[in-house]
Amino acid sequence: MESQTFGQPEELLLMRQTCRDFVDDVIHPFVRGNPEREWLFDPDKRFPLELLEAADKVGLRTIGVPEKFGGVMLDPEHEAQTLAIISEEMGRGDSGFADKLAQNWKISRLLRLTVPDHLQEKWFPRLVEDPSFLLAHALTEPRGASDRWLPYNAPSANMDTRAVLENGQWVLNGRKHFISNGFDAKLFVVYANTNPEVGILDGSSSFLVPRDTPGLTVARCNETMGGRYMNNGEIVFDDCMLPEDHLLIRDTALQKKSDTYSNPGRIIQAAKNLGVGVAAFDDTAAYVQEYVQGGRPLIQHQAVAVRLADMAIKLESVRCFLRQTAQALDAGVAEAGQMITMLKVHASEEVLKVCQQAMELHGGAGTMLEMGIEKHFRDAAMFPHMDGTVDISSFKIIKSMFPGTAGTYAGPETDLES
Repeated sequence: MESQTFGQPEELLLMRQTCRDFVDDVIHPFVRGNPEREWLFDPDKRFPLELLEAADKVGLRTIGVPEKFGGVMLDPEHEAQTLAIISEEMGRGDSGFADKLAQNWKISRLLRLTVPDHLQEKWFPRLVEDPSFLLAHALTEPRGASDRWLPYNAPSANMDTRAVLENGQWVLNGRKHFISNGFDAKLFVVYANTNPEVGILDGSSSFLVPRDTPGLTVARCNETMGGRYMNNGEIVFDDCMLPEDHLLIRDTALQKKSDTYSNPGRIIQAAKNLGVGVAAFDDTAAYVQEYVQGGRPLIQHQAVAVRLADMAIKLESVRCFLRQTAQALDAGVAEAGQMITMLKVHASEEVLKVCQQAMELHGGAGTMLEMGIEKHFRDAAMFPHMDGTVDISSFKIIKSMFPGTAGTYAGPETDLES
């Protein structure tokens, strides 16, 4: 399903073609030639180093790293739009691998905006020189996940992970889980409570934490149903000691996360979702034109034609919404944040419907591993739970639209009565 290209700058189209060629020439042959690879339950053996090395050669691993360190910087006027184009193509190749790269893109941008120069000079060259170097963003905890996106700013909602400054060093204690790239990353951005007397938005700080820091343990790899080339991890901090200068943003890190990380990240997520839907549509369109049932190709059955048209309409609606939202973010439109949250919900729900239709149009074969179509459904089923669940995102949408009357949707029951 070809994306319309009218009105897009030439550099965006060139970037899209580079990614499209990489997907067609490298990712698709790898994924289709090794269908059992993603099902390996040893995360080290599942780790697609071959793909990372190939992505590194064409500059796709180091997007967002300053050029002076050997990275690939995007035009700031079209940054969100370019990330959308790249992510759609990479999602068309493999959702998990797209997630693996996307963490590097998002966190490289965050580091560029928040990390002191001397730490950038230390870590960006290491990232560029090592094709297996991955980054991770550690926010989610066992007791607090998507609800941390809610505007409930009270001490009772604070993070369990704590950081205390002692004798010129930060000491971290706590646990993070469901962390994208968490099992494989060599450098983490970690969020912790630094002021338990105030609300979560006023007492949460971010830190730069190398994997080899004493007291940091990668406890496990979470086995997910989809996106399995992104090894999701659980991280434990037990008196993990950091130099004082590894503090990135003190107390207001969550307030600034939208601009530095979340808003571009949700554009990437929605675009990646779209790419999975496009892959499901393309595979299904080829199948219904080749498979004969009732004496004619499936596409000539009216019920099949209606379903295929519905899939195409859903994908085009996501693509149009994505393009408009990315343009709004690049232009600094005030409503961009609200649009991004709406886009996250819309893309999550519509792409999942598309992938369900794709599997059903393959009949019983659609549920078989060897057919490959069920992979798109599994990947799409992850989307409503990533970057904030659909319900939490919906709460935020209404809160932003009607701040004076919408509920807080969190906090003690007594608060909800007022």
